[in-house]
Amino acid sequence: MTDQPTTVAPARSAQQKDRERFVAFAFCWADVLLEIDRDGVIVYAAGTTPTFTGKTPDKLIGTTFVELVADPDKALARELVAVAAKRGRIDDATVRLTGPNGPTSPLALAGYRLTDFDGHYFFALRSTGATAAGPDGRKLQRDQTSGLYAGEDFASLAAQRLKAAGDKAELTLISMPEMAALRDRLDEDTRNSLAGTLGAALRANSFGGDSATEIADGRYAIVHESGMDPRALEQHLAQVTREIDPTGKGVTAEAATVDVKDGGLSDGDLANGLVHVINQFRETKGTDFSLTSFASNLNSMVDQATKTMQGFRKVLGEASFDIAFHPIVDVKGGRVHHYEALVRFQDAPADESPFKMITFAEDVGLIWHFDLAMAKKVVEWLQPRRANKYKIAVNISGQSIANPSYHAELFALLEANPWTNENMLFEITESARIADLADANHFFQTLRDKGYEVCLDDFGAGAASFQYLASLDVDVVKLDGSAVKNALAAKKGRAFLTALTKLCKDIGVETVAEMVDDQETLNFVRDCGVDFAQGYLFGKPAIDITVFAKTGLPRLGR
Repeated sequence: MTDQPTTVAPARSAQQKDRERFVAFAFCWADVLLEIDRDGVIVYAAGTTPTFTGKTPDKLIGTTFVELVADPDKALARELVAVAAKRGRIDDATVRLTGPNGPTSPLALAGYRLTDFDGHYFFALRSTGATAAGPDGRKLQRDQTSGLYAGEDFASLAAQRLKAAGDKAELTLISMPEMAALRDRLDEDTRNSLAGTLGAALRANSFGGDSATEIADGRYAIVHESGMDPRALEQHLAQVTREIDPTGKGVTAEAATVDVKDGGLSDGDLANGLVHVINQFRETKGTDFSLTSFASNLNSMVDQATKTMQGFRKVLGEASFDIAFHPIVDVKGGRVHHYEALVRFQDAPADESPFKMITFAEDVGLIWHFDLAMAKKVVEWLQPRRANKYKIAVNISGQSIANPSYHAELFALLEANPWTNENMLFEITESARIADLADANHFFQTLRDKGYEVCLDDFGAGAASFQYLASLDVDVVKLDGSAVKNALAAKKGRAFLTALTKLCKDIGVETVAEMVDDQETLNFVRDCGVDFAQGYLFGKPAIDITVFAKTGLPRLGR
């Protein structure tokens, strides 16, 4: 018997073994693995590359990583490579590749530099987990040009990242006050390029590669790893603007970093607190605005917002608020058509308007809870009094009508109390916050199909009013008080208001004039064809609805 020759595999170098271990480790997470040299050129590729690029791994060698990336994300890819060069790693960024049929869906990207491989980078990409979601599971929306999240969606993501990372993450606010002037100097294509490049720079430096937002023109926020140098970020952003500015001047940037403590809050409550802060940052104006001062107060602002939220939740849970009623009167016959239900918080100072608390609830996303609590309170109040045929208008914020949870709970309340369609109507407040008119109209028609009238508040207060009137089928519009006062004072005001009320009549919509506080205003709106009036002429809001019957309404004479 002859011995068979033995085949001896060639010895593998230590570097080859290390590479194989790294590849095996990476593929526990990734679909594609790329080894990239210091010049950004791919020297090794593995995985399902044909699915994402249309090319086999060997065909990718010699091309650059940036070449593989879809055009909208190339600026981001360059920024990521630059960040990797500084930090040695990238954590879960999101990019799209140029696939066989166009840009791929977003891919999660992680990268690490190994000094044993001449400082080469290993980039791992996978097709799942690339789309962030908020605490409610809803996919978060980005701006298509900059890739940055919208303010409220960013707050949800920021809260998640801050809580998960603990003291390893911080929040930085960035102010670039000359940004509007720079954009005015650019054409549309260059403006879009600027937005994309700035967005890429912010995302690349942020925690997870996507924790960034544009709060307002020239105001940004990012969540990032603790220890990031804000001065370096300032310089980089300024350099980006200088390179794109035809004058070469660019825009200076100021960054201020704070460590937001979550204080044991839920993701939702921390997100709501951040929404409040973001809104404050957006709305704070003036030449004396100091970002450093604003940021130094951020922790106390979040803490105060948290305490206010907790107090507000307690008020709602205990229903510790009262209803104040204000009559809406027929300008011809003098009868009360219905009453608007207004809130009065029981523990609030007597001279404090509830407007501040309602605005806060809108800022932090709690307004739908309040709107629902008010609807329940009105149903409870009406139950023993419905035989008196009181008709009460319940307010709904423009934010609430976009909330599915509010829809479900409100319709459950109404179905449990079907008699309310003779005693209640709904008044949509803060109509400027209606984002989707088609969805809003569907909600209105569902209410109307159940027998409830719908009134649109704040009409005439903004340029979008006529768009709302054309897009939304309602029964009543309430003319904003400032619009009524302006029409009374303006030379052409009578003609304007008369034409407006005629338009409403032609399409079957009744009108209510706000801020009718004296006889002159009443005569004016009546002559202009307005159907109903509301104002201090008929009394101030009262918790005891019977005071209007006891004192009587003023006579509607000339």
